[in-house]
Amino acid sequence: MSFASVYPLYLAKVERKGRTKAELDAVIEWLTGFDDGELQRHLDAETTFEEFFADARLTPHASLITGVVCGVSRASAKNSSKVVSASR
Repeated sequence: MSFASVYPLYLAKVERKGRTKAELDAVIEWLTGFDDGELQRHLDAETTFEEFFADARLTPHASLITGVVCGVSRASAKNSSKVVSASR
């Protein structure tokens, strides 16, 4: 599954919650270390989630993220590959 195929769903969700595309991109950029150009390159190339996160420079503060992603508790996920696998 490509990151680009899910990005519009993320955008729709944040907009339903009264947030903006700029805010979504800022969060993704904070998490991954990608700048606007790098994020757009991944969207254009339709990279998979695995490729997307393999290329990322995750923030050292990623451990502060809590909650559930695609039904997988962040606390129970030992690494991002479990979250990526759960999203497929």
